[in-house]
Amino acid sequence: MKIVIANGRHEADFMIKKFIQDNHKLVIINSDQHFGHYISNTNHVPVLFGDSTKAYTLDDAGVHNADVLIALSTDDIENYVTCITAKRLFDVKRCVSVVRNPKRVDLFKKLGIDSVICSTYLLGESIKYESLIESFTKTLSLENDKIVITELLIEDDYLIAGKVIKNIDFPPRVNISCIFRDPEVIIPNGDSLIKAGDKLIIVSTPKDQEMIVKFFKTKVDDDE
Repeated sequence: MKIVIANGRHEADFMIKKFIQDNHKLVIINSDQHFGHYISNTNHVPVLFGDSTKAYTLDDAGVHNADVLIALSTDDIENYVTCITAKRLFDVKRCVSVVRNPKRVDLFKKLGIDSVICSTYLLGESIKYESLIESFTKTLSLENDKIVITELLIEDDYLIAGKVIKNIDFPPRVNISCIFRDPEVIIPNGDSLIKAGDKLIIVSTPKDQEMIVKFFKTKVDDDE
């Protein structure tokens, strides 16, 4: 892939090292000449010094038709302008922006940035899910937060424990991908039995996750 890395310091250096190992074609732009020289000398790659928000800089760097552009500036607005300019003028297929302000994550997505990454936002979402959903072991988000994979441990007093899947009145949009029953991994069908101690791998959208987990955690006493 052709990957453009605009600005950033040690995070840019880390990504460059990883992408070089994977034999990607890299285009490096950095406005900090001192750190840019360090990146260039350490990784043996050319670095274009300039303002990545300017179309002429992106043109000089040769970002046309790049597969991915990653904007790593500490200035959120600079990252946004870099991404939008790259998408609209140079047909970059996918733009990724880091942001410092978590309030800008949803805004930047609505304004056309493909992926927006904020460590504070991710930490907040992780804490929220862990506090709302006590029994799941872990959650993994895929495809820019459009898909969520939840691992849920079935306890003895859950209403669905001991029931066959086809006899359970599931809410809509529930997909049990597999069942871990040590030492087995079971790909379930309608005749599969859910037992206490099973770990279910459930695929859903983020908006359905809380509702689905509450359904699976319904206890026998709760249903009476």
